[in-house]
Amino acid sequence: MRGLKGPGRPGGGTFAGTRTGTSVATALAMAGLTAFFVLATGCATGGTGTRDEGAAVSMPVERGLPTARTSVPAPAQTVDAVSLLRQDPKVGRRVKADLKPCAEDAYPVDTSYGDLTGGTAPDVVINVMTCGDAVGIGTYVYRSVDGRYRNVFTDEQPAVYATIDRGALVVTQQVYAKGDPVTYPSGEDVVTYSWGDVKFTERYRVRNNYSRAVGNGAVSTPEPTVPGEN
Repeated sequence: MRGLKGPGRPGGGTFAGTRTGTSVATALAMAGLTAFFVLATGCATGGTGTRDEGAAVSMPVERGLPTARTSVPAPAQTVDAVSLLRQDPKVGRRVKADLKPCAEDAYPVDTSYGDLTGGTAPDVVINVMTCGDAVGIGTYVYRSVDGRYRNVFTDEQPAVYATIDRGALVVTQQVYAKGDPVTYPSGEDVVTYSWGDVKFTERYRVRNNYSRAVGNGAVSTPEPTVPGEN
């Protein structure tokens, strides 16, 4: 067999060489198919084969960064409201004369603490009322200046009351018409103040008129109905 020309190979060759070349080509083809099926199987199962999402990346841990802090307002300093009013020259004589305990040591005084003027300490709102019917006879705002509270707002009109609402001073003034009893005013004025550089300035004013059909008016109350038997 030696010396016979192999088909299709220029320059000659033996049958043995041709068979060897064919075997190598077949082996390479099978190896390629095997690699293709392994790669395809890995992509399909999402197991140990190629991962679609890519390699996991470990994020570096940053050390030494400051922890975010939440601002905490300073606790309110409790004041002796009665003593503060008695020593205040801006408080009228009539209010000071009515500043007496209603029962034992219970004074008709409401005290609120909050931020109204943007100071370093909470502002104090004090309302003085009558003992019998709890009608406001004076409202005052004190601001801490150099460690001492100073009067920055005074309203001593009858039936007045002040509150702190989201950093604003809201003063409610009852409005009485001729013949109105103390417990049933005709309406009210609600005035909102904001702090400027050195004083409060009026921002809004709302008038609310009460209905005459309630209060001292005759209002009929429907009698309760008795459910019928089935």
